[in-house]
Amino acid sequence: MGITFKLYAGLSQYLPPTAHRNAATLELQAEETVEQFIDRQKVPRAEVHLVLVNGRHLEGPERERHILKEGDTLAIWPPVAGG
Repeated sequence: MGITFKLYAGLSQYLPPTAHRNAATLELQAEETVEQFIDRQKVPRAEVHLVLVNGRHLEGPERERHILKEGDTLAIWPPVAGG
């Protein structure tokens, strides 16, 4: 089963070569949480800031518990810097 995985800004480098723009459709493992999926995609946790599943923001502890489902959209942004 698959989800849409979106990475923004500098995180897009962690998408597979088959990605289109900033998104890829990727397969899930059974009962995979958001944190497990992020780790499996080798996205450094220090670079993960804003996480949305189907447009709903997930805080750190929720990411450890939230199990992804087929058809979900997982979007991640890095910390924003600027002045």
